[in-house]
Amino acid sequence: MTAAVPRPDRRAAGLVLVGIASVQFGSALATHIFDEVGPAGTVLLRTIFAAAVLGAIWRPAARGLSRVTRRDIALYAVTLAGMNLCFYESLERLPLGIAVTLEFVGPLTVAIAGTRNRLDVLWVLLAAGGIVLLGPDIGDGLDGTGVALALTAGGFWGVYILMSARVGRGPTGLSGLSMAMLVASVLLLPIGIADGGGDLLGPRVLAIGLAVALLSSAIPYVLELEALRRLPERVFGVLLSLEPAVAAVVGLIVLDQHLVGREILAIALVVLASAGALSSPEAVEAPQS
Repeated sequence: MTAAVPRPDRRAAGLVLVGIASVQFGSALATHIFDEVGPAGTVLLRTIFAAAVLGAIWRPAARGLSRVTRRDIALYAVTLAGMNLCFYESLERLPLGIAVTLEFVGPLTVAIAGTRNRLDVLWVLLAAGGIVLLGPDIGDGLDGTGVALALTAGGFWGVYILMSARVGRGPTGLSGLSMAMLVASVLLLPIGIADGGGDLLGPRVLAIGLAVALLSSAIPYVLELEALRRLPERVFGVLLSLEPAVAAVVGLIVLDQHLVGREILAIALVVLASAGALSSPEAVEAPQS
């Protein structure tokens, strides 16, 4: 094995980074319809539109699937619904950069579970230290419920990473994502309708919902599934640690959300941990089949 990064891994890393930017711009856009349909209504629109777009590209085919594959897709759907709902509920209460930083507990857990050398543990602890720095602000500038929701979303995010790899490498491939998105839409219907009501059918709301679906679901999920075909779950989780920095920048530019010094330092530590972990030779190993 040479020290150079193989081209497939570079492409996979690029797919993840493009997906990160897409998700954050979509999240910022989603907040513009919270007043009309609430976070749950926004998540419902996002998921329905994403299911329609993905289903048109990769037609769901449930026939002939094994019980194990059906179970995986069902778990993937529950994970998608729970992750997005909890995150949007937190986004109504927290700045975008802070919400994503707290949500990173999921990818961080994946990184810890997959690490194989001491230096990687150091980078993981550094990222954890960044998240701990936000602790004193909880209840004093940071909404406690929003923090809990963001951490819960992080738990779902960790499962999402593992299930994305499992479904993406399974017999259904990208059509498994289409099926999971369709099931997630059904799961979100009751709470989404209760939150959004008739406003869900407003032309402006529908237009923004479609844009959010493309930016936050259809585009990044496809990119991430493709990336996970070439990257180990641990490396994928570390790459996603760039999310807080991108989210903070997008929050500042799009939503005019300014962060204080401690919050900026916390995000910087998470990004530094990512850069350190990616410098490890293990970060370029091919995924195990």
